[in-house]
Amino acid sequence: QVQLVESGGGLVQPGGSLRLSCAASTSAFSLYAMGWYRQAPGKQRDLVASITSSGSTYYADSVKGRFTISRDNAKETVYLQMNSLKPEDTAIYYCTATMGIQSYWGQGTQVTVSS
Repeated sequence: QVQLVESGGGLVQPGGSLRLSCAASTSAFSLYAMGWYRQAPGKQRDLVASITSSGSTYYADSVKGRFTISRDNAKETVYLQMNSLKPEDTAIYYCTATMGIQSYWGQGTQVTVSS
């Protein structure tokens, strides 16, 4: 069982930045593919960004050029740096850890972009 704890969410004005963190409770962290999903009210949960165990990244078109995913295997933590935030980025952001067919989810952190 892997526990994931997200932090760093909050209220930010349009154009601002936030950095989300997700701490994992596993010494095998480096073997997991990590991802960030988000879910806005009334909408489905969508993949925002992911990073493989070897460091390859993926970004949804809506966040390319604005968000950056990274990982620190020594700290067993994955990050999501979010710049140039827009109101449409408002959502609950969830961290995931995947190895094979097994996936784990965090409890989510709220990001609100509003003036």
